[in-house]
Amino acid sequence: MIETAPETAFTSLSNSIAAPAGFRAAGVAAGIKASAGLDVALIVADSTVSAAAVYTTNRVQAAPILVSREHLGEARARAVVVNSGNANACTGDRGLADARRMAEVTAELVGCTAREVIVASTGIIGHHLPMERVEAGIRRAAAELAREGDNAARAIMTTDLKPKEIAIEFPIDGKSVRIGGIAKGSGMIGPNMATMLAFVTTDAEVWPEVLQAALQSSTERSFNSITVDGDTSTNDMLAILASGASNVPVRPNSPAFDAFCAGLDHVCTYLAKEITRDGEGATKLIELHVSGARSVAQARKVGMTVANSPLVKTAFYGNDPNWGRILAAAGRAGVAIDPNRIALRIGGIPLVERGAPLDFDAAVASAAIKQTEVIVQLDLGLGSASAVVWTCDFSYDYVKINAEYHT
Repeated sequence: MIETAPETAFTSLSNSIAAPAGFRAAGVAAGIKASAGLDVALIVADSTVSAAAVYTTNRVQAAPILVSREHLGEARARAVVVNSGNANACTGDRGLADARRMAEVTAELVGCTAREVIVASTGIIGHHLPMERVEAGIRRAAAELAREGDNAARAIMTTDLKPKEIAIEFPIDGKSVRIGGIAKGSGMIGPNMATMLAFVTTDAEVWPEVLQAALQSSTERSFNSITVDGDTSTNDMLAILASGASNVPVRPNSPAFDAFCAGLDHVCTYLAKEITRDGEGATKLIELHVSGARSVAQARKVGMTVANSPLVKTAFYGNDPNWGRILAAAGRAGVAIDPNRIALRIGGIPLVERGAPLDFDAAVASAAIKQTEVIVQLDLGLGSASAVVWTCDFSYDYVKINAEYHT
């Protein structure tokens, strides 16, 4: 596993997806959303660049996912076009034709082939795209492309309360490299890839196969380690484009590769946590550390089972230090654990040691859970492997938002 570099090695930048050299972006309102908000985003490289992506593992996959898989067969891309407010999922042959048309229009405007365009959509399932509005939006976005690209993060939002974006600069071999990213996601978040849309750019020079390996590795430690409700969407995609404009080569099995992966981990982890923090109706981010496992896989399985437990999540919403729900969830994770070896802390307060309850002040523990960020430490006492999982609480608003989503 690649060791993540200290956070102090990264300098935060004011803009996001277009911060790396060689990229421009824009976000516009095309009338796809009933709210009249921004709903078409465009990310364009100055030339054709290395590209990689990971996708939803849901067997029901949206048209843009199918088209983007085809287009990224050669691991090269020039642009990413995204619409929000309509998922273009479960829309048959017409949906495929619409996704391809989005690529064609984009290609005409930026001067590339349709196969060099990544297509993504997010929103409600089972509705055909209003293509006249979509095409007009793409044309408007192309006319507004800029190095700032500030509106792109807002244009991919659906039920998100805020945009999720980041850009960093850090040294590799004495030169500066930048990585920028945007993401959307708030509900239907359960990691089987990463339940969301996210796009990352970098000006490092990375071969496509190396870029794919770095992305998949980073995804496991970031987007695949978050959950809001355990649901895996039909439209999930995480794509990365590398322009090489910094003239900093990143080759496998090198210090440059390790440094690049550390930067990518930083960006992806930040975006993943922001998605979880913005979970539909959420009031707090819960960071669950599972240690003392026999393997990372075991630690992750226990962590995700606890993180997806409605009883655990509602207890956190109620600021209730009901630690029995955490142990019960760990016990049904499907892995061999010894309850007599378990230790548990919430907000730094010891609650369980060697499987037995400890005396604690319930009011103090409840106050610790009231914080907007809560750290839970679950030690299985079996080995030296560990994993970190992020989740959020379940509130009344989660039910309200999803009950009224279609109407």
